[in-house]
This record gives sequence, structure tokens and C-alpha cells, in this order.
Amino acid sequence: MAARAYWQGQIRLALVSIPVEIYTATKSGAQIAFHQIHEPSGQRIKYEKVAPGVGAVEPDEIVKGYEVEKGEYVLLEQDEIDAVKLESKKTLELTQFVDADEIDVLYYERPYFVVPADDLAEEAFIVLREALRRARKVGLGQLAMRGREYIVSLKPCGRGMILETLRYADEVQKAQAYFREIPDSEPDPELLELAQTLIEKKARKFDPKGFHDRYVDALRDLIEKKKEAKGAKILEDPDKPESRGSNVVDLMAALKKSLNTGDAKPASKAKAPAKKAAPRKPAAKKRA
Repeated sequence: MAARAYWQGQIRLALVSIPVEIYTATKSGAQIAFHQIHEPSGQRIKYEKVAPGVGAVEPDEIVKGYEVEKGEYVLLEQDEIDAVKLESKKTLELTQFVDADEIDVLYYERPYFVVPADDLAEEAFIVLREALRRARKVGLGQLAMRGREYIVSLKPCGRGMILETLRYADEVQKAQAYFREIPDSEPDPELLELAQTLIEKKARKFDPKGFHDRYVDALRDLIEKKKEAKGAKILEDPDKPESRGSNVVDLMAALKKSLNTGDAKPASKAKAPAKKAAPRKPAAKKRA
């Protein structure tokens, strides 16, 4: 079954319009879903939408409302909200181009794949993709999706392009408030060299397949144990020490020990040469 486009519209660069489709580039990973259960009866807890003094209400009786004063709401129908005219609902206009490293990682939110909507759009799509690639720039614009308008970035990715939603400035916390107390001092050169060596020792190409959610595995294991135990309580051994780093007093010694860990190969045991048998003494001649 073909994936359904998350958004359909056009990318506009000056007078050039390119029909495109956008698809979600990520998906939810493995998760363990828990439900709330009423323990005495074993029944699952359910939630009903209720109005004070009325009780449970039907979904078609519910509309959206904005509180203008305490207890006073402006009611809006969904079709009224959908009818709000905003050009970025159907058009992503690229208004600015920046170097990719100018955008702080804190602003990036969610990635989407961008593909040409049809064969006629392919030529203009490829021209834009390659122009961005050669200029080493990222395109910026604004796009309305699912009830809000986002700042978005556009950059080449293989044969296609990647669109990433960005956070607005007021959605990002200022780092200074958290980093202010950290001393602005130069590290010891020898310690720095040891740390760099340790980093280089563990450096390799990023492979996301080398990681998995161990917490999910542990929960599955717990569920299986609980199932076999017929509901009996299961707790980890409280006497088992937690795996955590010790309080490092001697940083130099700790770094040196980290570098040596796993490097020393066990010496192969060589066979000891066989001892030569001591020469036998000639037997003494018996006297006649």
C-alpha cells in the first residue's frame, strides 16, 4: 500500500512553482503500552467526555471554543477554522537561504521527505535540488500544516529533498540560564590529550542499527516473568549493585585506565621446553 502524502502543494522560488508531496520521514519505535486497570475487578479504565450538570455527551455535540473571559467562550466550527485563508497552506515560498551550520540544532524539530508530485515537476525539482547542493545552502520558508504554521528548512537528500520543521525563537530556552555556572577555564593539556585519544579510540561511522531500546527489552522480559509467576510480585535484586560510574577523584588515572581497558591482549602461554632426563650413572661393578 502506497504511503499517504502528509502535505501536497507547491514550492515557490521567485516565479517558479514546483508541485510536490511531503511524507513523514520517521515512525514510532517499539514501545510497551500500558493501560490503567481497576485492580479489584480487572476491568480497564475508560474515560468519558462529560459536561457539568449534563453528564456524558456525544462527539457530534462538541465544538471548539476559545475562552475570552472566565467562563465565556467564542465557539468555532471546524469548517470555519479550515476556511481561514493562509497562502502557506498550499505554497512553501523560499524566502531566504542560509548555511546549514547557521541553524542551531535546538531549532530542528521533525523531518519529512519531499518528492515531485508528477513527471512534469521533476525537471524543476532536480534543478532546485542541485542548485541547493552546489551552493551548500538551506532554503527557508513557512508552511501551514495540521492547524499551525511552521518555519521550515529545505535541503538536498540523495535524489530527493528533506524538509524539516523548525521551532520559533520563543519556543527555545536560552542556554545561558543553564550554562552560566560552568567555569570558563582552559582544561589541563595532558588531560585534554588523553580525552581526545579516548574519543579517537571509540570513533567509528554512525550505524543506527547498532542501537536498540534496551528498556523495552527489559519490560518485555519483566512481563514474561510476571506471566510465568501467575501475578506474583517481581522485583530486581535490591542487593545487586547498580552499574554507574564511580566518583572520579583522580581524573588522570581514570582516563589512563579507560585507554588501557580492553587493549591488553592476554599473553599466549608458550609450552615450557621438556626437561632432559639426567644421564644415568654407570652401575658399579660387583667385586669378584
